[in-house]
Amino acid sequence: MDASIQTIPVINLLIAFIPVAIVLIIMLTWAQKTGQALYAIARMVLQLVVIGYLLVFIFETKHSLIVVAVLTVMLVAAGWISLNVMEESRRQLLLPAVVSLLIGGGVTLLVVTQWVLALDPWFLPRYMVPLAGMTFANAMTSLSLAGERYAAEIDKGESKEDARRTAMTTGMIPVVNALFAVGLVALPGMMTGQILSGISPLIAVRYQIMVMCMMFGGAGLSAACFLWYLGRSQFTRRAA
Repeated sequence: MDASIQTIPVINLLIAFIPVAIVLIIMLTWAQKTGQALYAIARMVLQLVVIGYLLVFIFETKHSLIVVAVLTVMLVAAGWISLNVMEESRRQLLLPAVVSLLIGGGVTLLVVTQWVLALDPWFLPRYMVPLAGMTFANAMTSLSLAGERYAAEIDKGESKEDARRTAMTTGMIPVVNALFAVGLVALPGMMTGQILSGISPLIAVRYQIMVMCMMFGGAGLSAACFLWYLGRSQFTRRAA
């Protein structure tokens, strides 16, 4: 099996924007504002180009502190973004959100990188940074959904126990749905990338099972930690 992956010329890459342009035209024709969509597309391209060059540097580093700094930025950013739906209490809840992500996502990442993959050195950037990104991003979504639902249930007058139960279920919906869909509805990005690069599907499957366990564990632990904090505090959205 050819272990090389096809390089996409820039001209060919531009063709991928044809469906994007069609959707924008439809939105404009239907009198919808396209400014936000255009901004999002432009920002996506810029961010990916910048991160592409940055990752070249990070993957070649021999210093663990650089990797730790990158993971710290990712962690804080994930905590801040996860509170988008709770803007009234964003600053108040930032530290608990970051700590919850650190405990849930960090512990899961530690288990996977140090015991499942046994990275050498322990901070091997080519593995550590992408896996951390997947873990924190997925945990961020679950924490965000759980926190929003908990606040909504408390504001409706539900007990903390009932609110926590409902919020935990809500927070885990995306990752549980992903577990049901993987391999049946969709081939996840990591598995697809490995297959396209020439790796045997049987090996790619092992990595994907590892990733799905990592996503479930990181999401569940992070959401649980955050809900534990909310339950111990006197937090309500109305009081914020």
